[in-house]
Amino acid sequence: MKISVLDWSTVTSDDDISPDALKKYGNIKIFPLTPPELTVNHIGDAEIVLCNKVLITKDIIDKCPNLKYIGLFATGFNNIDIEYAKLKNITVCNAGQYSTNAVAQQVFAYILDFANHIRNYDSAVKSGKWENSSCFSYFPIPTTELSGKTLSVVGYGSIGKCTVEIGKTFGMNIIVSTRTRPENCPYEVTDIITAAKNADFLTFHCPLTEQTKGIVNTKLLNVMKPSAVLINTSRGAVINEKDLADALNNKKIAAAYLDVLDKEPMSPDTPLKTAKNCIITPHTAWSAYETRKRLFDIVCENIRLWQNGTPQNKVN
Repeated sequence: MKISVLDWSTVTSDDDISPDALKKYGNIKIFPLTPPELTVNHIGDAEIVLCNKVLITKDIIDKCPNLKYIGLFATGFNNIDIEYAKLKNITVCNAGQYSTNAVAQQVFAYILDFANHIRNYDSAVKSGKWENSSCFSYFPIPTTELSGKTLSVVGYGSIGKCTVEIGKTFGMNIIVSTRTRPENCPYEVTDIITAAKNADFLTFHCPLTEQTKGIVNTKLLNVMKPSAVLINTSRGAVINEKDLADALNNKKIAAAYLDVLDKEPMSPDTPLKTAKNCIITPHTAWSAYETRKRLFDIVCENIRLWQNGTPQNKVN
């Protein structure tokens, strides 16, 4: 079989992961990146296509009649026309749960950054503030304990659950808001407005759907505490970026930590770039070496099982 990998550069950093394991499943063509105008050309007559963010639309599928399988280097699959692929008997498989630990870890990197102000204190020390202090301990920047604070988690899939468990180890109060009420959930489950209203930290782990697109808007932000922190590691489009920027600039909430934006790479026009107390990382929560290696292994296993007639992680 012929395999076309459309955006290998989204998986590897300085060639720290080799694509050679794919050779056992077919003849591979590797493309670092694929712009939209070259998608059909890069797929060619391949039966298997692997991609992360490349759009595989109805038009692309129609122009690539040999296509039988689409494998995603991702959990999300909104870049694929799922229904049309199903109609054309093309199997689509994602790589769910590969990034659970890494993303939950990044959420708490944000939370601890806000609570402990390590960066601010390091800067103060290096600027001479501590050595000129009259007291042995220099602590003008308020810090806070996480114990007793409320962590509201929107979305209760694998990442949401892992985030909750870490929060519990810090002694945090947990509130869950999710589309489908989970069975035997030991935490308070409520609607998103109530979750936002009570949150000290409000973190999003929901998929991007018509219902969640723009769900972080002025209405939601207005019910949050002025001391609250918003975190998004899910999909950028769940946030109305102008509404969030306005809330930050007007001190409606204390801070926002974002790993995803509506447009990626970031548009220079996003109002969040200059918003007060808005910390943005360039979609890195999933990017630890161990996480990417796990992702690659899942993608390879998905191909093996599909070729054996027992596909896993099908999304269509």
